Amino acid sequence: MINMYSQDNVVYTLAQDKLDDKDYDKMLPYLKEKIKKYYKINWYFEMANFDGWTLSALWRDAKFDLKNKNHIDKVAMVGSKSWEKWMTKMMKPLTDTEIKFFELEEKDKATKWIEGELII
Repeated sequence: MINMYSQDNVVYTLAQDKLDDKDYDKMLPYLKEKIKKYYKINWYFEMANFDGWTLSALWRDAKFDLKNKNHIDKVAMVGSKSWEKWMTKMMKPLTDTEIKFFELEEKDKATKWIEGELII
């Protein structure tokens, strides 16, 4: 399940359970709309009780990320599982986007960083 909202060029996402095509049918048009309006966006992606992606959703995510890597300035990955932190590290060499992992307890810090109020 995915919930999203935005404030200007910052998109906030809460991912729970396992993301599937239905979630991407909601998420991708929303992100494309924000990119069209702002050209570059920052993305806060919080994973709470998150079980990952279905294979097709993961593929859609990868295609979107590669196609739009020049339009995503920063990504704050917020989670609590070691595989989520590992996944964040694996993403870094694939893009010029600045990606940082934050523990769930660091939500406020992640929010300030993604909004440009905190330099790390």
